[in-house]
Amino acid sequence: MQIHVVKSKIHRVKVTGADLNYIGSITIDEDLMDAANIIQGEKVQIVNNNNGERLETYAIPGPRNSGEITLNGAAARRVAPGDVLILITYALMELEEAKTFKPAMVFPDEETNLLR
Repeated sequence: MQIHVVKSKIHRVKVTGADLNYIGSITIDEDLMDAANIIQGEKVQIVNNNNGERLETYAIPGPRNSGEITLNGAAARRVAPGDVLILITYALMELEEAKTFKPAMVFPDEETNLLR
């Protein structure tokens, strides 16, 4: 049996931008992506703590050490700059592997989105 488990989580980052005219995705500071073991193109669940919205898109890297968190395309309508988000990715794995798997949990500075 395989189950979905949390693979990575970036907890409480602030939206720095919303670009409706971009093709789609979420731009994430590449340092945060590395710390959370998120790769370019990976599906990301976005939970907006300010309005309760939940949506899915894919990750693209933003400039390192920038703190950038920008929602692009239609997702830009679901956030506002300053909103606090939780970003989650999941993995499909065998039950026995899942029992011992440890997800990457990242808790950046809540004001700057930078790694502490």
